[in-house]
Amino acid sequence: MHPGTADFELPALFHYTATFLLALTGAMAGRRRNYDIVGVFVMAFVAGLGGALLRDGIFLDAGSPLSMRDGHYLPVVLAASVIGSLWFEHLDRFGLVFNLLDAAGLAIYAIVGTQLALAAALPIPAALFIGAVNAVGGSLLRDVLVREEPLLFRPSHYYALAAVLGSGTFVLLRTSTTLPGALAGGLAALLIFAIRVLAIRYDWKTSPLRF
Repeated sequence: MHPGTADFELPALFHYTATFLLALTGAMAGRRRNYDIVGVFVMAFVAGLGGALLRDGIFLDAGSPLSMRDGHYLPVVLAASVIGSLWFEHLDRFGLVFNLLDAAGLAIYAIVGTQLALAAALPIPAALFIGAVNAVGGSLLRDVLVREEPLLFRPSHYYALAAVLGSGTFVLLRTSTTLPGALAGGLAALLIFAIRVLAIRYDWKTSPLRF
C-alpha cells in the first residue's frame, strides 16, 4: 500500500457525480441521434459506467464491478437518462454544456480510478494509467457506439493528457503532503477540469504525430 493511501478512499459522492455527468453526455448523444428510450439509456449507461467497468473488470480484477455491487449507480444512470431526455433541447442549445459536463466527469473519474488503483497497491505508473482508462473509457465507448471517431484518438484539446497530469498531481499531494484525501482529490480534479476547459477556450490542441 502506498504511503498516504492506506487509510483513505474517496467519498462515494465522487463516484456518483462522475457517473451522472458522463451518463448525461451519453443521454445527450443518444437524443442527438434520435434514439428511443432504450437507446438513450444504453448510451447513458455506457458513457457513465463504461470506464468504471473497464477499470474493475480488466485492470483491478476485484470481483464483481463496483458499479454492479453498489445499488446506487443504476438509479444515477437512469436519472441522467431522464434529465438528458427532458432537458436535451435546453442543454444542447449551448454547445459548451456538453464539453463542460464531459470535462467534469473526466476530472472526477481520473481521480477515482487513480485512488482505487493505489488502494490496490499497484505501482504509481499503473495507477496513472488506470486513472486515465477510468476517465476516458466511457466517452471512448460512447463515441464508438454513435459511429464518431473517438476523441481520444484524434488530435484534440487536451483530454487524456489532462487526466494523467491531474492524476499525477493527486498522487503527489497524497504521498508528499498532509492534505486530507478528499481535498487532494478535489484539487486534482479541479486542475484537470481547468486544463480541459482552458484548452477548449484557447484552442490548445495536441498535434498529429509526424516524422
